[in-house]
Amino acid sequence: MPAGVYISSTNIFSPVGENTAETFSALYAGESGVRSMVHKKIWPDPFYASMFKKYPEVPGYSPFESILISSIEDALKYSRVNANDEKTILILSTTKGNISLIESDANIDPAEISLSRSAKKIQSHFGFVHTPLLVSNACISGILAMIVAKRLIEAGIYQHAVVAGADIISSFILSGFQSFQAISPGLCKPFDAGRNGINLGEAAATIVLTRNPEYSNGIRLAGGAVSNDANHISGPSRTGEELGNAILNATSESGITVKDIDFISAHGTATVYNDEMEANAFHIAGVQHAPLNSLKGFFGHTLGAAGLIESAISIHSLLKGIILPTPGFEQPGTTQKVNVLKELKHQDVCVCLKTGSGFGGCNAAVIFQKMITN
Repeated sequence: MPAGVYISSTNIFSPVGENTAETFSALYAGESGVRSMVHKKIWPDPFYASMFKKYPEVPGYSPFESILISSIEDALKYSRVNANDEKTILILSTTKGNISLIESDANIDPAEISLSRSAKKIQSHFGFVHTPLLVSNACISGILAMIVAKRLIEAGIYQHAVVAGADIISSFILSGFQSFQAISPGLCKPFDAGRNGINLGEAAATIVLTRNPEYSNGIRLAGGAVSNDANHISGPSRTGEELGNAILNATSESGITVKDIDFISAHGTATVYNDEMEANAFHIAGVQHAPLNSLKGFFGHTLGAAGLIESAISIHSLLKGIILPTPGFEQPGTTQKVNVLKELKHQDVCVCLKTGSGFGGCNAAVIFQKMITN
């Protein structure tokens, strides 16, 4: 294999499944974690979301930390990367971390909810040598964490990176999206003419990256780029130019052309403005004809875990030659038309583009490439 940064293993720990293979099989069968929830402590009325029936119980750790530990454990089990190796770094992505602890204990020590506290506890649990890095940049956190890992590995600072992300649903999070009138009253409909908001989700995911081709599962993280449109604290760019630039920069770094992209895993939140912006960006970058899916109808929007979960599924798609459909999509609903998949597609695929955008105008894009060996 050529020099590069490779995927060693992945995990998805979600209400849909507790590992990537199990989760992919469930999605292949059309199963979704999103359903009507009645959770009075979070919201007085029923709402659609993907939530755990019961969090794993790891003594001494919060639900947020426990799902992260469960995900990292499984990913490391299927990787030859050692958490105790001084050449390995842990990178965590999240948007809100332990914020839900405030709702259960008003007198809690603020130090208990700090992201650095959780990171150090997880470092200690696994025995990582170095202080973990934290990436908390709205909904691109998971993708950005992978880009940070890639650059650290390419710079020779580390040889391996365990990139893990998680978020759980709390009243704080749900009420925040409700205040934007961004929550759909039913199942979300990415890129659809009738889309009216997001469904939230909770989950953890881990992707182990390595410089060592012998540890690779056959997929390379070929390129990545970020941008910011500086449009509005919560509203995305109206033109999509900035995400389009991130896509072009990611493809340039990967050494491929946009014509080489076999499918797109879009952010696809099912809000009016995000999907419109993404469709514009795909046209600006010249990738509008590539088959596209949004996985939000399966997982909900899992915030800091979203980029990692959707990347893990995309990596599995490359390995299996299967592109998943977009739950909720029926009729095209963006000004610029894009090739949204309504049904499963079996096709030999080698290159995937994964995109993400978030509050504050942040955008990110990464390229995954299946390596062809003789």
